[in-house]
Amino acid sequence: MNAKITRVNPDQLHQTPGYHHITVVEVCRTAYLAGQCPLDRHGSLVGLGSLDMQIDQIAANALTALAAVGAQPQHVVRSVIYVRSNDTDVLSVAWRRLTSSVIGPAFTSASTLLGVAQLGFGGQLVEVDLTVALPD
Repeated sequence: MNAKITRVNPDQLHQTPGYHHITVVEVCRTAYLAGQCPLDRHGSLVGLGSLDMQIDQIAANALTALAAVGAQPQHVVRSVIYVRSNDTDVLSVAWRRLTSSVIGPAFTSASTLLGVAQLGFGGQLVEVDLTVALPD
């Protein structure tokens, strides 16, 4: 039995730019992906100074991680996006790049976008944390 995933935007809450305020998952197994970073398979930072290149690497890494547990982007039920910036325009650029990437469907569920002062690797501009309702 596949998990039933329902995404809800109550009429009484503000409209969103693509995500849903609430994601309900009926009984299933879940996977919690570690924060996906813009690192290649050798652990080297990709795209120093380039938000777009780093997001593309994160999307590729997340797609690989999802596939490793038999999931696809539409199985993501919660995402948190961390961007090293306090500029709302930069946050918007990151959101648009992620939602149009190969993992774009992941961001239609409950999602949070945060501007932060620092991430774990020197030169890292973005990180994505995903929770997944695994299909059977």
